[in-house]
Amino acid sequence: MTATRLITAACVVFGATYVVDAVQTRPEAEMAKAANALIAAVGRADPALSKLLWKFEDEERFNWHFIPRERKGLPLKEMTEPQRQAATALLKTGLSASGFSRAEAIRSLEDVLFAQSKSPTRDREQYFFTIFGTPGGDRWGWRYEGHHLAQNWTIVAGKAVATTPAFFGANPAEVMDGPMKGTRALKGEADLGWALLGTLSDEQRKTAVVSATAPNDILTMNSRKAAMQENSGLTFTSLSQKQQVMLMELIGEHANAQVPALAAARMARVKANTGSIRFAWMGATAPAPGAGHYYRIQGVSFLIEYDNTQNRANHQHIVWRDFNGDFGDDLLAMHYAASPHQR
Repeated sequence: MTATRLITAACVVFGATYVVDAVQTRPEAEMAKAANALIAAVGRADPALSKLLWKFEDEERFNWHFIPRERKGLPLKEMTEPQRQAATALLKTGLSASGFSRAEAIRSLEDVLFAQSKSPTRDREQYFFTIFGTPGGDRWGWRYEGHHLAQNWTIVAGKAVATTPAFFGANPAEVMDGPMKGTRALKGEADLGWALLGTLSDEQRKTAVVSATAPNDILTMNSRKAAMQENSGLTFTSLSQKQQVMLMELIGEHANAQVPALAAARMARVKANTGSIRFAWMGATAPAPGAGHYYRIQGVSFLIEYDNTQNRANHQHIVWRDFNGDFGDDLLAMHYAASPHQR
């Protein structure tokens, strides 16, 4: 984003008030400008435009995944340098500097996987941009997706942005050898989770650790709509003040992958319902090679899942889901109720 000064403001969106850190240039406007610049860079006469542009109503908008597979959209591999620059500019309207750094580190891990497997599916250029609807229009959205990256934004009436489903993954979680040895694309999400667990008393652990065995992946996978998970784990109110601060720092680490205004809006919704938040852990309770583990942070409106079990617990999957807000469902429902029109 071009704006740098943050101010606290109350944002009223279709009758719902969210306290956010507003910026001088709204992210919605920046996204529309950057998306239209990418469209212009491709050119209306270029057949590649049909890969980039889709109708907002198309079911493809919900067809998201984080595994290596065939995808719809315009990949980096097929872009000219000016198009890549425009695509990068668009991505930076959604992801913060930290989020963009994570995304690029994840993409670079495809080089590590290719060196190991020689598989053509391991390709750092197979990351796709897809735009749904008309940027700047009544409702539109865009997606950036490839192996271990699935980021979705939905913009409604130029006044609100939905930011989920939002997935990051890393394989390997820590590169153990070669030129990239020591690289950890998703360091904070792991270390802050372990740190919080380490502060729990024996009594707290009895509640927080809900299973001695971790699932082999995030439980919601690539579902169209995320299901609320079992209401188990340690409640926010049962944490000490220091532990509550640590939990909010952990949630903030996940949230701040988005640009500041969008991260602040996420955190405002989290803080509005802290009483509903539970922290649950599964699997190994001490970090060690091969120690598979999983945690989830669940509130009334959101779910964060973190899993590191595959490849001898050196393979992370992380997702943020909004129970009513994935793909902008809540914003669209409020918009249609306030302004009935043909969908």
